[in-house]
Amino acid sequence: MRKLNARLFVTLDSVIEAPESWVKADDDMFAAMEADYAQSDTLLLGRRTYETFAASWPQRGSEVPNADWMNNTRKYVVSTTLKAPEWNNSTVIEGDVGGTVKRLKQEEGKDILVNGSGALVRTLIDEHLLDELRLLVHPVVVGSGIRLFDDTSNPVELELANSHSFANGVMALTYRPT
Repeated sequence: MRKLNARLFVTLDSVIEAPESWVKADDDMFAAMEADYAQSDTLLLGRRTYETFAASWPQRGSEVPNADWMNNTRKYVVSTTLKAPEWNNSTVIEGDVGGTVKRLKQEEGKDILVNGSGALVRTLIDEHLLDELRLLVHPVVVGSGIRLFDDTSNPVELELANSHSFANGVMALTYRPT
């Protein structure tokens, strides 16, 4: 069975929105992200993240790190409003998200990766479908924005599976639901 792993950029105050304005990237962090890509052959996204990615990745060429992976990988987008995704290799999941994800996990292949997509990550955790939550915690407080977990989130217990600090102050934390 394939694993379903989520990777998110997050601030110290749990904000996941608009990471392009606060991400502190370096070569080591990008290498860790490339390892996630190498272990995965499917990308699962929420609609908003999908639309953000679809507006930028197709214009990036092979000279941009990870562009080939992002553009050529099979993508599933969870949405009730998106009907005709235009980004290469994209399929919309409507209706029974949990059942569809369970079927995807049972298919042959590498891991499934969720990038961003906080609401989708919360749903996957609630339905006991997420195998690992990989957070890249950036040493910044932005004060407002969409948070990974909010007042409507269900309680969930996680265990720390791995941690690593990068020279730029970013902490890579991998959690598994218990």
